[in-house]
Amino acid sequence: SGFPAACRRETTVSLLKAQIQEDMKAAMRAGDKDRLSVIRMLLAAIKQREVDERTDTTDANVLQIIEKQIKQRRESATQFTTGGRADLADKQTAEIAVLQTWLPSALSPAELDALLDEVMTTCAATSMKDMGRVMAALRERAQGRADFSSIGERVKARLSGK
Repeated sequence: SGFPAACRRETTVSLLKAQIQEDMKAAMRAGDKDRLSVIRMLLAAIKQREVDERTDTTDANVLQIIEKQIKQRRESATQFTTGGRADLADKQTAEIAVLQTWLPSALSPAELDALLDEVMTTCAATSMKDMGRVMAALRERAQGRADFSSIGERVKARLSGK
């Protein structure tokens, strides 16, 4: 286009989003209504974020959205179980399984410990004041590959010297 480089908006097409759209077509062809329903909800959440931020989503954005969807379903499943509605809790668990198909493989405990050591050394983290920097660096490096609520506890324990 004839616009100066500073005026052109760089688009980084999310390959993950494209994969999810292809999976939606496959679910339609297979007649898998449950999977299709989850995919449509996920694509709606991605589209909502694109509209809200007036930008195309990146793979990192899509991973954040997937993680948020999984977290919401885990919370719902817990509430349904507490309320004695195992049928609804099972539905949430099934939806979590579908959403997890797009996440990268999870870090093993050993890989997570190695990553924690590396990030804490790189950030020169020595006290709780450094927790925000450490968590930001970890989020960048382990997005979609670890549960950040448990990582937060591990970082807190290391920084407080326990």
